[in-house]
Amino acid sequence: MTRDFAKKPRPKTKRRSRAARSTVPAWVWLFTGAVLGAFIMFLTYLSGLAPTADPTQPSVAGAPGDAATTPKPRFDFYQLLKESEVKVDAKPLPPVSERPDFKSEFIIQVASFDSHSRADRTRAELILLNLEASIEATQVRGKPAYRVMVGPFLSKATLDQARGILISNDYKPLTRTRKTDG
Repeated sequence: MTRDFAKKPRPKTKRRSRAARSTVPAWVWLFTGAVLGAFIMFLTYLSGLAPTADPTQPSVAGAPGDAATTPKPRFDFYQLLKESEVKVDAKPLPPVSERPDFKSEFIIQVASFDSHSRADRTRAELILLNLEASIEATQVRGKPAYRVMVGPFLSKATLDQARGILISNDYKPLTRTRKTDG
């Protein structure tokens, strides 16, 4: 005789009742763990403190930590300083009016290309953005490179304004500073 096991009643699984669940909220367990961890750290801190010497008790001579038995540290630094002393002639500096006056100017490098045509195309785009652009030819690892430069700028305010225009048009500017004779 055949039997249909698909229609066989299955035993019911035992579900936990609400009474069997823990009634302690999770934040209580978290707080208890934090307090317990802080207490353990406090005990660890206390165990690391060395006991201080009592000033009323006289120190015992010949103790293992006595200064007579431990060697003094050697400091050769002072001797080395005396040996390596350099005499310098104190010449007065020339007056401020005779010194060359150097000023800084700022340049922004917008891009660098290996072909002049791509650099010229980028320079034309920057000119349309009302920026003073130029191309600088250089050698990088023996290969020609063409840098697209914007500037020079004499103040930080105009530099920041040009950088803002470049960034808003998805360029990644690199700011450079160079000294010029003033």
